[in-house]
Amino acid sequence: MKAKRIEEIERFILEQGSVSYKELEEKFQVSMNTLRRDINELTLSGKIEKVYGGVKSLHNALLDYTFRNRIQADAKAQIGRLAASLIQEDDIIFIDSGTTTSQMLPYIDKTINCTILTNNLDVVDFFTQLPNFRLILIGAIYKHSTRSFVELSPSQDLTNININKAFMAATGVSLENGLSNSDSLEQRIKQNICQKSHEIYLLADHSKFDHTTLMTYAELDEIQAIITDQQPPQAYQDFFDEHGIGVLTAK
Repeated sequence: MKAKRIEEIERFILEQGSVSYKELEEKFQVSMNTLRRDINELTLSGKIEKVYGGVKSLHNALLDYTFRNRIQADAKAQIGRLAASLIQEDDIIFIDSGTTTSQMLPYIDKTINCTILTNNLDVVDFFTQLPNFRLILIGAIYKHSTRSFVELSPSQDLTNININKAFMAATGVSLENGLSNSDSLEQRIKQNICQKSHEIYLLADHSKFDHTTLMTYAELDEIQAIITDQQPPQAYQDFFDEHGIGVLTAK
C-alpha cells in the first residue's frame, strides 16, 4: 500500500513538474506527516527536490517530455483524433504546445489548405513537409522541457490576428480557476491566443479535472467545447450545460 502510494506520488510530481504540499495532501488523501515522510523517501531517488511549500521534479528536460508523453497515451491519441476531425478547408487555427495537442498530427487531413499558427515544435516539424499549409511560428525562445517556443518577441504583435479555432492544452482544469499551466512565458502566449480566437477547444483527459497549477490563462466559460476521454464529473457537466459548452468525448 505504502509503496504503491509513493509510486503514484512520484508519477504525479514528475507529470506536473512542481506541486504544493497542500495539493498533494488533497489529491492523495493522506496526512501532512505521512506525506512529508513519503517525500523524504522520494528525495533520496534524486528525481525530485523540496522547494518552498512543495516539491519539484529534477528530471532531465527531454526525459520529462518523454515521460509526460506516455501518461494517458491512449486517451491522448483518441482526443487528438477527434480534435483533428474539426479542422476544415481554409481554417485559421492555433495548435498549442503539449503532448495531447501533438496527438492531433497523425489524423489531420493532409489534402486541405489551412493556416497553422503554433508554438509547438512537433507541429512545426510536421507542417514543414506540407506546402499546402501556411505555417506561422509563435514564440521567440525555445523551451526544451515542453518542446515549445515561449515568450513573444517585439515583432510578434497578435493584436490584429484572427484565429477561428484554437486547440488548447492545460495542465489543470478547474471550475474556480479555469484553464491553468505552470509557466509564465507560456501563459502569455496562451492568454493572447485565447483572446484572439473565435472558438476555443480544450483538449484535456480526465486526469486534468479538479487540478490547478501556477497561472490561469483562460476562464472555463470561454471555451467552445472540451474534448476529453471520459464524461466529466457532474459538477463540470452542469457547468458546461449551463454555459452552452460542448462536451466531445473521444471513443
